Amino acid sequence: MDAWPRTATRWAQITLAEDDPAHFDADFWLRLMRDSKSNATCISAGGYIAYYPTQLEYHYRSRYLADTDPFGTLVDGARGLGMTVMARVDPHAIHADAAEAHPEWLARDRAGNPIEHWAYPGVWLTCAFTSYHREFLTEVIREIVREYDVDAVFANRWEGYAGISYSEGARKSFRDECGLELPVEEHGDGWPEYVAWRHRRLGELVGIWDQAVRDLRSHARFVPNLGALAARDLARDLVEPVSPLFIVDKQGRHGIEAPWAAGRSGKRNRGVYPDRPVQLITSVGPEHKYRWKDSVAPTEETKTWIVDGFAQGALPWFTKFNATIQDQRWVQPVVEAFNLHATVEPVLRDLRITAEVALLDASRSGQLRAGDNDHEDGFYQALVEARIPFEFVSDQVMTLDRLRAFKVVVLPNAEQLSDEQCAMLRAYVEGGGSLVAAYQSSLYDEHGAARSDFGLADVLAVRLTGKSRPVQNNYIALMDAHPLNAGFEGANRIIGGSHIIGVESGAVAPFRFIPDFPDLPMEEVYQREAPDNPAVVCTENAAGGRTVYFAFNLGALFWEALQSDHGRLIANAVSWALGKTPDVRVDGAGLVDVAVYKGDAGAAVALVNLTNPMAMRGPIRQTLPLPPQTVSIAVPTDRVKVRLLVAGTDVKPTVVGGRVEVVIPTVGLLEVVHVDWSEV
Repeated sequence: MDAWPRTATRWAQITLAEDDPAHFDADFWLRLMRDSKSNATCISAGGYIAYYPTQLEYHYRSRYLADTDPFGTLVDGARGLGMTVMARVDPHAIHADAAEAHPEWLARDRAGNPIEHWAYPGVWLTCAFTSYHREFLTEVIREIVREYDVDAVFANRWEGYAGISYSEGARKSFRDECGLELPVEEHGDGWPEYVAWRHRRLGELVGIWDQAVRDLRSHARFVPNLGALAARDLARDLVEPVSPLFIVDKQGRHGIEAPWAAGRSGKRNRGVYPDRPVQLITSVGPEHKYRWKDSVAPTEETKTWIVDGFAQGALPWFTKFNATIQDQRWVQPVVEAFNLHATVEPVLRDLRITAEVALLDASRSGQLRAGDNDHEDGFYQALVEARIPFEFVSDQVMTLDRLRAFKVVVLPNAEQLSDEQCAMLRAYVEGGGSLVAAYQSSLYDEHGAARSDFGLADVLAVRLTGKSRPVQNNYIALMDAHPLNAGFEGANRIIGGSHIIGVESGAVAPFRFIPDFPDLPMEEVYQREAPDNPAVVCTENAAGGRTVYFAFNLGALFWEALQSDHGRLIANAVSWALGKTPDVRVDGAGLVDVAVYKGDAGAAVALVNLTNPMAMRGPIRQTLPLPPQTVSIAVPTDRVKVRLLVAGTDVKPTVVGGRVEVVIPTVGLLEVVHVDWSEV
């Protein structure tokens, strides 16, 4: 593989508006690339609008283009700075002349009517399963790669219409391959077949476009925008051979989304492709349903999004929509965040992110069964609060070897698991691994069909006695002393779930449900019966591993209500399941996202400071400096050197009992503790 996918680590993207050729300032952008230490750029080239003098009929030129070539100007300038260059295309819509000449290119509704663009009347949405994508866009890509010195082509909204397109091309392809008519609605009849077919066809397109690029420039590649989720959304067997890197289009926080969502993008992609670089696109403007694309996000918000992303392995990429600058307040935070990455990159690039704990990314739930991500969100928040480093492992690529890389695997609500996956998890536990599972994990097979009992019933030491039911005013009682009860001193019971499952078990149950009692009238709000059914079940296995099962919607309820007892319960469960002192501990006040990097001759611990007055309520306006933090790391020798990479200072460590301990006086947005034993 050519070097550029790994050496291009800081990306500056310019997404041109149609009128930009008339007045954009190329010198401004080239200065910004230099000041931000960007070593790669992505520049609008063509597709919906061409920003170069295209010769292809129906490839719409900017009406402001005249005799200019803004794309070419920026390509030449970036090459002068020694940068990797990527050309951006967007094929999701076409103009009226092309739509009239080629109606077969258009996405269509169930009645066969062409679908007009939802935001800009007069242009039309394309269907990815027609000759527009397979043939016309392929020619656009060839023209760009042939005429300009580019290393790659990046496609935005390359899937065309996001819904079910009933074009003749789509109907015929699905009918020929699956013997079915297209589903009439999402999650209806034929939906699993449609999801699989769509992934295969889109994966084929990626292969076609990648080959078109490589035919002209052997080192160059085609790179699709993967949207806000990750590489898990494409047929892996078709995409893996042709994708040298992955670009995640999760440009910022939405609403009251947590600030760690940037880092999750890196983890999620790594859960599918642990060895492929991933770039996280950050918009300099706010991400909101009202689409203020020409505005500016709070400066600290922009910096935090970029920094949390790259601390968790998602390389920085900023995008500015419209090359005309109306508000320059975004420039300095981008420069500062990118320079932070340039400071820590020389150390981190030679190490790999690792963890003792993994969350199972059960992506099938989103594809085949309607649902939400609240269960994962709650567990994620709890682990960040507890400063427990963790990774993802995707159910799409789950193998016993991948599971064994972790000491604890967490199933926040992995409803859909195949018999084969249950067998893998069973073998993992039998081999000494630990499992923490919640709610409906393994109650459905991979197709969404309900099982009569948990697929992991024997592993979790539970038997299903009652399906999930909603409850009000539910509590779980502390039973015999157990490590899962730690931190609840003074309480006989804590809040339970809003949806609970009936189980029975002969194993240890540190918490049991208190039978239902009224929540009104207030005079009737009191416990009638003693605790009965298990709410939390714990087992210790002969091979050394441990299992914990929660018979209620613990993750989703923690995310909804953010009751601290639920966060503590999750942290207690994972810590007990680990069964040892963690390899890395970070102690101190504040909300910190921790990432651990390791190599043969050293380790690094990244601390991203998410402490701010509005941490869970919208954009970050101010990052509050952390008080002293204590970092403890297991090391193979007492002869170590320690350096704080951001502060730029060497630290004299304390090494006792195979662990190095460092006190960091304070942390602004980021600090990285580098422990080096290379001279041993």
